[in-house]
Amino acid sequence: MSEEILTIQEVAKLLKVADKTVYTMAQKGDLPAFKVGGLWRFRRLDLDAWITERVGRADQASTRPTKVRAKASSTRKRKAGA
Repeated sequence: MSEEILTIQEVAKLLKVADKTVYTMAQKGDLPAFKVGGLWRFRRLDLDAWITERVGRADQASTRPTKVRAKASSTRKRKAGA
């Protein structure tokens, strides 16, 4: 079975970000990557799983109910002598 292996430039195009962003993310371990002869390479299957994981997190965050803070009452009584 042949797996698709991508370069930094191909991943940058796929994610619509700069090459430097992909390089930095790979270096920090934020993207699934490996080195061949000192050059970063990316398995397409790993990237697809990484993207799916992030999309799932974003979907969960957007469906979470937001907390509404109650406004402070403007009719509070002042302390005596204040």
